[in-house]
Amino acid sequence: MTKLPLPFPLLLLVTIGLFSELTHSIRFDLQSGHTKCISEDIKTNSMTVGKYSVINPNEGHPLPDTHKITVRVTSSFGNNYHYGDSVESGQFAFTAAEAGDYMACFYAMDHKPVPITVSIDFDWKSGVAAKDWSNVAKKGQVDVMQLELRKLEDTIQSIHDEMFYLREREEEMQDLNRATNSRMAWLSFLSLFICLTVAGLQLWHLKSFFERKKLL
Repeated sequence: MTKLPLPFPLLLLVTIGLFSELTHSIRFDLQSGHTKCISEDIKTNSMTVGKYSVINPNEGHPLPDTHKITVRVTSSFGNNYHYGDSVESGQFAFTAAEAGDYMACFYAMDHKPVPITVSIDFDWKSGVAAKDWSNVAKKGQVDVMQLELRKLEDTIQSIHDEMFYLREREEEMQDLNRATNSRMAWLSFLSLFICLTVAGLQLWHLKSFFERKKLL
C-alpha cells in the first residue's frame, strides 16, 4: 500500500508542535531555602542544551552572593550530567545516553531571618531545536533556502523517530497493563480462596462448638 504524504497544513502543525515540545524557555521565581525541578523527556542519542542565569535585582551592580544558586541536571537513573555550585549563570550540553525523564533542579541558599526570592531565566532545548544552525550555515556556506531545507529534513527525521519512540513507549505501557491485570486477577482469586477458607473454618469451628455443647 502506498503511503500518502501528509497535507502541508498538518505537517506544519506537527512541526510546530514538535518544536514547542523540544524547547522550554521560561522565567520563574525561587524562594531561598527551596528547590525547584524541571523535567524533560529525552530520547536516547538525542542532543540537549540548556542555559540559565539569575536575574540581577540591582542592574549595574554585582550580583549579591545571596542570589547565587546551585544547579544539578540528572537522568532518571540518577546519573549526573551537570553541576554548578553557588553560581549566577551556566550552561550544559550533552547527548542522552539513556531514554527517560531528565531533571534540572535549582536550589537557592537559605537566607535568614528574611527569605528572599531569586528570579531565574532558563532555556532548555533538545532534539532538532538543540542544533546550532548558525554554525551549520557558516561551515557549510549554504544559502538560506538550503539551510531551511536541512532544518525541515532534520525535523521530519525527528518526527519519524518520535513516532517510533512513542510506539515503543505504548508497547511498554501495554505490557505493563497486561502484567498488572494478570497479577490483579491472581490476587483476586487468592483473596477469594482465603475468604472461602476462613468462612469454612468458621463454620467448622461453630459446628464443633455446638456439638460439644450438645446444642445440635
